This record gives sequence, structure tokens and C-alpha cells, in this order.
Amino acid sequence: MYAVIKTGGKQYRVSEGDRLRVEKLPGEVGTSVTFDQILMLGGETVAIGAPLVAGAKVTAEIVAQDRAKKIIVFKFRRRKNYRRKRGHRQPYTELRITGVSA
Repeated sequence: MYAVIKTGGKQYRVSEGDRLRVEKLPGEVGTSVTFDQILMLGGETVAIGAPLVAGAKVTAEIVAQDRAKKIIVFKFRRRKNYRRKRGHRQPYTELRITGVSA
């Protein structure tokens, strides 16, 4: 059984046992998180929400709270002696899906 969940402004297709990185969620490592914004449930029968599937939920365990690799943001205007170099590391939460229930 799989589900399409919505978190952090994005949608993810998850099933039990999956590990995924989502936008940073509050909580400590080892705590449980419940998602109730389920857009679709799949398996033998498919349930599509309008916009959400009623009564469905996905539970997950927080595996890590970390920051992604650094990306370089470089702004440049030719012939104007304008250069700006900045780095950015986006925080994320790594989850392990423990259950999908209808």
C-alpha cells in the first residue's frame, strides 16, 4: 500500500519502510510524526481525495535533523565590477515511514 502525502509545500509518494528527506519539521530524532494530509491511497483499490482522503494517515519516525550540502549562489553583472558570492545549506528532516493506514 502506498500514499501520496503533502508536506512542506511538496508532494511525496511513500510506502511503509521508505526513507525520505522533507523540509524541516519540528521534533527530536526518534520521535514519531503523523501526516493527515493524504491526497491519494493506492494498492488493490485506489482512493483519490477531493482534496484529501478522509480518515487516512501516515506515520513516520524522525531519523535525522540535518542540513543539505552547500550550494553556491553567485551573482555577476558583466562589465560592472559586480560580484556577490554566498553559500546556502537548506535544513531538512529525514524520515522513515512506519505505517500507512486508511
